[in-house]
Amino acid sequence: MRSELFANAGTEAEFPRDGLPEVAVIGRSNVGKSSFVNALTGRRKLARTSARPGKTRRIHFYRLEDAMYLVDLPGYGYAAVAKSERASWRPMVEGYLRGTRVALRGVILLGDLRRGVEVEELELLEFLDSEGVPVKLVWTKADKLKRSQLARAQREGLAGVTILPADTTPVSSTHGTGLGVVAAWIEAWTGFRLLRPDGRPL
Repeated sequence: MRSELFANAGTEAEFPRDGLPEVAVIGRSNVGKSSFVNALTGRRKLARTSARPGKTRRIHFYRLEDAMYLVDLPGYGYAAVAKSERASWRPMVEGYLRGTRVALRGVILLGDLRRGVEVEELELLEFLDSEGVPVKLVWTKADKLKRSQLARAQREGLAGVTILPADTTPVSSTHGTGLGVVAAWIEAWTGFRLLRPDGRPL
């Protein structure tokens, strides 16, 4: 599957204007967004990974087969940069996520299954709901838990959250588990089917 970094946007003026459907990926700093993007696209180094939280400071638009964009948004929460710089990201990110952007078909919110949904995730879910933007929740780092712990962790993680269990899935970017569910969501939103490097569906 052909994929490329099309735009590295620091302002709204740098967002693509070709009208291709977009699916955004957002999550707390160090939740594994870059690894998740790489696993979805089958490109090990498409999105740069880093042990230092907060590496993604702009909005990255990855174009897939000239059919859609996978959009990597800056991480929130702790990041190894100044608070003033993190605060400067918020208007740009919120401006992008507002329901007025027709190309945005849905948002994939990443959460660490070991931490569950925290205050910032709740605020983001409320914001997306108020904007009428569809959202799905992906639990990352599922391989860090034993199989017997997964179901309990998911139940506890969704406590007090209005999102339906059917709109969530645990994923391991390392082993590829759960990526097929995410690919089905993306296809439903955009009509584009993500494929593995061998040409088979995820």
